[in-house]
Amino acid sequence: MATEPPDPSAPAGGSIEARIAGRDALIAWAVVAVCVLGFVQIHFEINWVGDLGSALIAVTFLYAPVFMAWRRHEDLDDYGFHFGPGGAEPPPQRGFGARARALWALLTSKEARRSGFTAVAAMAVIFPIFTLGYFAFYEVACNSHLLAHLVPRGMCGHYGGLHGLHAPEITQKLLTWCGGQFIVVALPEELFFRGFLLHLLEKRFPPKRRWLGGGVGLALVLSAIAFALIHLPKDGDPRALATFFPALLFGWMRSATGSIFASTLTHGASNVLIRFLELTVLR
Repeated sequence: MATEPPDPSAPAGGSIEARIAGRDALIAWAVVAVCVLGFVQIHFEINWVGDLGSALIAVTFLYAPVFMAWRRHEDLDDYGFHFGPGGAEPPPQRGFGARARALWALLTSKEARRSGFTAVAAMAVIFPIFTLGYFAFYEVACNSHLLAHLVPRGMCGHYGGLHGLHAPEITQKLLTWCGGQFIVVALPEELFFRGFLLHLLEKRFPPKRRWLGGGVGLALVLSAIAFALIHLPKDGDPRALATFFPALLFGWMRSATGSIFASTLTHGASNVLIRFLELTVLR
């Protein structure tokens, strides 16, 4: 498909405002990275919270954009914390019924439908391909002494092979974990990396091209690199750098829809898919 030319009305990446945006993005990421590096050392379980270190990381991803929005005299709406480009919010309503109707109108708005369609379309195309690749990778790697080291430690010992595929047991604990992937993992990470960081990086390095409405350029690549690097201390595994590739998709979604709604849905669903795939092959 043909790409769209850059927007001539976009602010120049070399302006003072653009350079300040780039500086703020770098400083914020560096501070958050240091915090993550410290919080991953905390291994303490709290009722209704779970792992304290993971909770603190989620809070950091949420608080950093809030603080930077206040410091830069911006709003979370500028960081895609809405359903669509317009950031349309329902007017204040009184009473539960009126508020419920206003929320329903927001959820069924054109912007929300567009973001939802973008997420569903991406998942419909990518998830089947990823699933086939997942099974093919483990089937080949776990049956090869040369490639077995590419698999997470201990995984091949529990891999049952294609003939051992089974439906995972659906428990309350699993469902709670799945919900947490959207609220505690995907939403904070999307708000920081795609909502805040990519927004500022696109000010510093305006996209050279647009594909289906989403900016494609240096800002997208840098935000994906920042996302991948932050997963090194979180996961403690160099293979975590592979998160660079889905980060490109999430960033494009945010740029194309003007919202983090589509990327949050796809991000959370991706984590859930990987977990379910693991449960179907592990003995």
